[in-house]
Amino acid sequence: MKSPESVEKIMWTVTACLLPSLILSTFVFGIQVLLITAVSVASCVAVEAISQKGLGRRVCVRDGSAVLTGLLIAFVIPPGVSPLLPALGAVMAIFIGKHILGGLGYNIFNPALLGRAFLLATFPVAMTSAWLQPLDATSIFHFFDSSVDAVTTATPLAVMKEQGMEAFVAQFGQGASLYKSFFLGWQPGCIGETSGFLLLLGGIFLLYRGYITWRIPVSVIGSVALLTWVFGGDTLFSGDPLLAVLTGGVMLGAIFMATDYVTGPTNKISQIVYGIGIGGLTVLIRLKGGYPEGVCYAILLMNSMSPVLDAWFKPKRFALPVGGDK
Repeated sequence: MKSPESVEKIMWTVTACLLPSLILSTFVFGIQVLLITAVSVASCVAVEAISQKGLGRRVCVRDGSAVLTGLLIAFVIPPGVSPLLPALGAVMAIFIGKHILGGLGYNIFNPALLGRAFLLATFPVAMTSAWLQPLDATSIFHFFDSSVDAVTTATPLAVMKEQGMEAFVAQFGQGASLYKSFFLGWQPGCIGETSGFLLLLGGIFLLYRGYITWRIPVSVIGSVALLTWVFGGDTLFSGDPLLAVLTGGVMLGAIFMATDYVTGPTNKISQIVYGIGIGGLTVLIRLKGGYPEGVCYAILLMNSMSPVLDAWFKPKRFALPVGGDK
């Protein structure tokens, strides 16, 4: 079967859809965002080439898969970490998570999230404390000013989990202005998860091109919103489903990571169940787990369930055996 689409075209298109979020994060957190991203992407490309060469495979770094993985690794780590961390995450993501398992198309887990999980286990202090306060939104050229110092802070999820709703309201406010600020992207968090608006625009374009379907993103976001509303109570945004979706990595994970072709299920029903599972595990970890965020581990856990879900919800075939009676 011939198709105008290719791995290379899809990878570079998804990368392009993420660039607006990267640009905004540079304005929000400062020039170090570009440094971390550049190190992450360069490390992934280098590890990809070395791995393919060492394993006797064709070197094909131009297909964009390593670039996309590097960008996503940068997107799921705090903006105040050392550039050494994404370089180490690239080794875990590309060499261990991808090429040891057979290369592109054979990996069980999402490589970028596997890299993040490795960094979180290896450098827990840096990965849970290197959050930066958004810089002055009125000065779009602040990141060129060497006199501006980045100020560390806590993420909205961390404030909510550790200090409660009153502390959250005192620090971030409430009402329409809070929703607007979080939706547009002026909030502490990982490099690529701050702007729900830009992530949503990228997802809409991918839907338009047919690169992803609505089933996984909608089921992830919908289940997070519904379960937060039902079980959140006084412990998770007072059961506010909109804040639960706009805060943390729900939008980034639902649109750009859970929809990964290789690690996600293929048929329609299993995709919906897969998304609901990710949303349910995310809320469970947020409510009962030791970390304030749960999207990373929720997706990795459901990655392991993808083959089972496809087997459980395999479409029935209505066909007679060869030589059978009519």
